[in-house]
Amino acid sequence: MGSYIPLKNYFGAELAVRLAELIKPSYPGFPVTNFVSAVEKNVGPLELKARVRLIAEELHRSLPLGYPDQVEILLKILGPENESDQGMFTEGYFLMPVANFVEIYGLEDFRTSMDALYEITKRHTAEYAIRPYLYRYPKACVETLKAWSYNPNFHVRRLVSEGTRPRLPWARKMEVLGGDPFCNLTLLEPLLDDYSGYVRRSVANHLNDLTKDHKSVTIKWIADKLCNGREHGPSMVRHALRSLVKSGDPDALAMVKDL
Repeated sequence: MGSYIPLKNYFGAELAVRLAELIKPSYPGFPVTNFVSAVEKNVGPLELKARVRLIAEELHRSLPLGYPDQVEILLKILGPENESDQGMFTEGYFLMPVANFVEIYGLEDFRTSMDALYEITKRHTAEYAIRPYLYRYPKACVETLKAWSYNPNFHVRRLVSEGTRPRLPWARKMEVLGGDPFCNLTLLEPLLDDYSGYVRRSVANHLNDLTKDHKSVTIKWIADKLCNGREHGPSMVRHALRSLVKSGDPDALAMVKDL
């Protein structure tokens, strides 16, 4: 068995070479040597997020074009869509700097960026990159996510839930949309019977987040929507209430007991 390699170590000169080789066919003027050298020179002391950001910044510096043209080039390196619910941080890890690129540089171009995140999330994930857009364009984002909740691609549907999670792991805590937990719950409702367990698990994790700051509203909503004979209701309720159950909350314990 090979030795463990920290995730951050994948974001260095070797990845810079890979990205440069992918970009070069559609942008022959890409400065491969300078790009790889800049990453190699500066990446050493950095942790994961800073390494990803460094590569995104060097991509921006190496593509001296308008943002829509930069994105068009970067979207050409995405590769085939991920057909499974595995691999977004293994096979798709090399796209993390591309998602971060959109997160950093695209906030002034909502439509181009949302279209890019739509494509990225089908190969890697846009759950982190979408969060600044939720702050800047709350109404437009919610309208887009409402449509995405019915998208045929389960990665896109999962983004509706995962991207809006208040306590998404590795991300800064985010308040509920519009200051109202029902905004989050309304987005989640079309996903309760999703055929993908990957999507349903995200929904349950999202509900678990909501129980920590909006317990009474969330518990009542769960009782109304998930304790009514839905096929996957019991398993989702148990997962959604796991933190409350662990803390001994009597309302959560009673609900789980009655499943």
